[in-house]
Amino acid sequence: MSRAFINETDDLKTPAVAERPISAARNLVTATGARKIEGEVASIRDRLKRSDDAEQQAALVRDMRYWEMRRSTMEIVEITQPPAQAGFGVTVSIERDGKAEEVSIVGEDEADPTVGTIAWTAPLARAIEGFAVGDHVRLELPTRADEVQIVALRQYTGQ
Repeated sequence: MSRAFINETDDLKTPAVAERPISAARNLVTATGARKIEGEVASIRDRLKRSDDAEQQAALVRDMRYWEMRRSTMEIVEITQPPAQAGFGVTVSIERDGKAEEVSIVGEDEADPTVGTIAWTAPLARAIEGFAVGDHVRLELPTRADEVQIVALRQYTGQ
């Protein structure tokens, strides 16, 4: 068939949107993380109803696939007792390089180091997991090693 008989708009398709990578690790979440995931699904559903832009819709559909998968695989971990060791759902006060720092160990989707939450899969979280107040831990990083002391532990209560 000659190109003269093909509508030029037939060749124009919405570009494919790359999938968001999904971690192979278990999808552990706090109660706060579970609410965040539910909120993302609801927000995207609402934006999909209001959007008429094909590119935006493609991105939203992709994001919906991601969040629905995360919702279907989430494992809510409830911490009911005062923590005796650093681990998931625990806020840990540490001292590193002479500086006090506080990190809360949470699920991958709720982690935001800028506000002090780190994923349970992060190197620091893995290094201090299972250690108690007063323990010293060596954190091996690609470019250096840090000495970390566990100063205090408390249950993570969300943001």
